Amino acid sequence: MTVRLSRETLRTVRQVPLFAGLGDDTLALLTGGAHERRCPRGTRLFSEGEPADRFYVVLDGWVKLYRDNPQGSECLVGLFTRGESFAEAAMFDRLGFPVNAATAEEARLLVFPAEHFLETLRQHHGLTLNLLANLTAMLRGMVLQLDQLTNQSTHQRLAAFLVSLCPDDAARATVCLPCDKMLIAGRLGMKPESFSRAMARLKGLGVSCERNAVCIDDLAALRRLAGAGDPLQPMPACPRLNGSDLPADLPSRPMAR
Repeated sequence: MTVRLSRETLRTVRQVPLFAGLGDDTLALLTGGAHERRCPRGTRLFSEGEPADRFYVVLDGWVKLYRDNPQGSECLVGLFTRGESFAEAAMFDRLGFPVNAATAEEARLLVFPAEHFLETLRQHHGLTLNLLANLTAMLRGMVLQLDQLTNQSTHQRLAAFLVSLCPDDAARATVCLPCDKMLIAGRLGMKPESFSRAMARLKGLGVSCERNAVCIDDLAALRRLAGAGDPLQPMPACPRLNGSDLPADLPSRPMAR
């Protein structure tokens, strides 16, 4: 039985690049088989090698993608929050999930069974072209993310990340991060100590952090910093690495979806 999604859920789905710009009827077709799932922190969503028969959209909370290394610890591959999707690429190539996934905080997810989603695409060829265009936009976004990891300072990366969590038309905002700040540091390609220094440096722009709540008093200033110009100090003509931006802080590869 098809479950009708709430308006609030549909608004969040429209934020996902995969569904950007789709009309109401088209979105209804693609979300027809989807269902919501609430998961406490630490819920395993799938394991590496498991058949990729579904993908997810995060409605609230945080989800981490990771691999287990031989030493028994986790290697973070990706971190996703409200309005982001993950595991859709694995659904298309049918090679199984390449990583593990678990909730980093309590989360509310929209689960898309692959069978219904792919069958809808087979019956409506025009949707496939639309989704290909949107997947291309997602790839461009990943290229931009890689550019940020390699060319921006740690506090600029953090600024861009915080801006991405805020409403586009807001002048100030409060956002919630996972309690484990190491996850955010891993997503931004920096060490935990670099994350702390970067957060402290943003205080000059009215950014304050208490536990997992980050208050931003001047979003316009933070957007300018994230875009390129650094109001905290002049930018050199040719960007150079400093002590907190050594290549060792960067992940060995861009995050995979």
